[in-house]
Amino acid sequence: MLNITARLNISHKELVSCVGWTTADELYSCSEDHQILKWNLLTNETSLIVKLPEDIFPIDLHWFPKTLVGKKQTQAEIFVLTSTDGKFHLVSKIGRIEKSVEAHKGAVLAGRWNYDGTALITAGEDGQIKIWSKSGMLRSTLASQGSSVYSVAWGPDSDRILYTSGRQLVIKPLQPSAKVIQWKAHDGVVLKVDWNSVNDLILSGGEDCKYKVWDSFGRLLYSSSSHDYPVTSLSWAPDGEVFAVGSFNTLRLCDKTGWSYALEKPNTGSVFTLAWSADGTQLAGACGNGHVIFAHVVEQHWEWKNFVITLTKRRTMQVRNVMNDAVDVLEFRDRVIKASLAYGHLVVATSLQCYVYKNWNTPLIFDLKEGTVSLILQAEKHFLLVDGAGLYTFSYEGRLISSPKFPGMRADILNAQGVSLSNDTIAIRDKSDEKVVLLFDALTGKALGDGKPLTHKLEVVEIALDQCGPSTERKIALIDKNRDLYLTSVRHLGREPKISKIGSMVHSMAWNDTANILCGIQDNQFTVWYYPSTVFTDKELLPKTLYIKDGSEFSRAPHILSYVGTKVTLRQGDGSLVYSSVPPYPALLHEYSTSARWEDALRLCRFAKDQSLWACLAGMAMANRELTTAEMAYAAIGELPRVQYINFIKEQPSKESSLAHMLMFSGQGQEAEATLLQAGLIYQAIQVNVDLFNWERALELAVKHKTHVDTVLAYREKFLQKFGRKETNKRFLQYAEGVEVDWEKIQAKIEMELAKEREKAANASVRSSMAPRR
Repeated sequence: MLNITARLNISHKELVSCVGWTTADELYSCSEDHQILKWNLLTNETSLIVKLPEDIFPIDLHWFPKTLVGKKQTQAEIFVLTSTDGKFHLVSKIGRIEKSVEAHKGAVLAGRWNYDGTALITAGEDGQIKIWSKSGMLRSTLASQGSSVYSVAWGPDSDRILYTSGRQLVIKPLQPSAKVIQWKAHDGVVLKVDWNSVNDLILSGGEDCKYKVWDSFGRLLYSSSSHDYPVTSLSWAPDGEVFAVGSFNTLRLCDKTGWSYALEKPNTGSVFTLAWSADGTQLAGACGNGHVIFAHVVEQHWEWKNFVITLTKRRTMQVRNVMNDAVDVLEFRDRVIKASLAYGHLVVATSLQCYVYKNWNTPLIFDLKEGTVSLILQAEKHFLLVDGAGLYTFSYEGRLISSPKFPGMRADILNAQGVSLSNDTIAIRDKSDEKVVLLFDALTGKALGDGKPLTHKLEVVEIALDQCGPSTERKIALIDKNRDLYLTSVRHLGREPKISKIGSMVHSMAWNDTANILCGIQDNQFTVWYYPSTVFTDKELLPKTLYIKDGSEFSRAPHILSYVGTKVTLRQGDGSLVYSSVPPYPALLHEYSTSARWEDALRLCRFAKDQSLWACLAGMAMANRELTTAEMAYAAIGELPRVQYINFIKEQPSKESSLAHMLMFSGQGQEAEATLLQAGLIYQAIQVNVDLFNWERALELAVKHKTHVDTVLAYREKFLQKFGRKETNKRFLQYAEGVEVDWEKIQAKIEMELAKEREKAANASVRSSMAPRR
């Protein structure tokens, strides 16, 4: 909801053309009455900064980006002001015009600094778009067209420009050879555009009285219905979660997916410019009747288990326990900027402090360095704050645990899809190369393992770390550009991590808070992966461990907000919240598996009579090398070949052979071979390769260790005879010349090898039983 205020006793005498925030509580406004006014929201004072010369009629104002003034955010010191006389002016905070530059023929309709303040772009009535240096020197003319350019915006990395061209939108890269994207956006002239650096989405509004949301490839994500009047202004909130749209006597607050949170009808005339404060809590509008309106975002909701929290005023929250209808009111000294409720804790960031509530009476309070917290993420043991300067992990006692840093870090553009937190790990999608996911230890802030990040073959869109279990088994789920869902291990010793695909056409996902169960919106259905890690032990078992619900009960494009206990909260395409429940048994099964209560796990599966539970138990038991339970679970789902293979594993004479065949069961042939070689079981390593038809590797091992060359050749000959083929491999032909194949001798040798292995295993068993117990 928007809480609108307009100081009716103070206003400009003519229409207000542009507004811009210097700090979260101070705004400058420019009007056709040639005045620049400063509005202080803390003291409610308005003062005249300067009266501009009579020939300057301002059109657009943009402050120099302030994140650049050192690491600490200080006030912006200079702004660009464009005017109808074809000039732009660099104006200081006290209103002195430092420089005026002849830029265009006709009015300069827009002027925008890029994100790092190294370049300024202007767009004119003459159809030209020009790039200038910070000091106002012309660098290049980027585009020239026959119609006026009404609005312009920088891409997130300041390497592309979005501008209007009649009814069309154009994205033009700064590199001359790069491809230009152009598309018809509206049925009338496009009047305003904005491009958000956090979510990479584009807004446009036009004379066809519609506003639209696009992705950065020009694909339409949302189109509003036709309003009564043309859309004259629109602006993204800094964090990219919401945007505002202005029209004649109309102000609308919308979600990033397009649906409307709030519609207000202030008596303002057309709203020509909208500007958000840096913390995203306040909005200012430049109005046609000479007023500047201010709007505050209130009535935000947070839910967790039986608690519902509402931001009722800028500094007040109401906590309601739905079990007994008890209500608590939380008062804050400063304006609330961000909040998060999970794992039994409420974390609230105001403009100066952070409050951590475990019970509602005594919050833990600590001061913040920066006033613009853009993201709060919670895990069971700690939480992560993201502000303009960096990322910080705090314990719930308010102690700073770590602050991960990496080259090219831009904390201001991180969002919940690109950052994930668990009790021991922080994962961040690298904005400079979106195929890369950076992994950090949450307790030290250092890069995990050997410092090598996780690299996927395609750009990653969303990441999520699982929340339970030991750090050595931490997994990360990621959705890539093709909307395929992958799972991989975060901590892997030495070797490359195996990235396994577990789903396709996945649009949104979330891990459960108490068990490693993953849910997602997959195409037009709601899918729950009861035990996603089964993909590493038995890939073919994965489809049997899924719980699938038809998505017809949800409207277009639902988005998962949270998965707590057995309740999944989804936000539908029209903004409504819907809830879906997941059976409680899988979470119980995870609990039994973690604490090795296999008898209880079997009892639960027999009680529930659910094939997907049996499949999960089979995967869990194999992962924990609990063969008896695995055998029963596989038998219950009719997987008889696997039951036979498990019996074969049980009959192995030594631990090493059993382990090797378990690895073979999981499809890890190389690891199985390495285990056997390490234990000195050369014949068994050769036999593993023969069983897998890795003939060349089997021969290579036999020759290297000078044993069982005849065995390999005999099995190869038998294999070829079965298929009526002749030997063509040069290496096999070469060794076959000097080696005689005698099956009786070979069988005797094999028996000897197995007897040796049994004897070795028996001796090891005796030694371990005689060892003194501590």
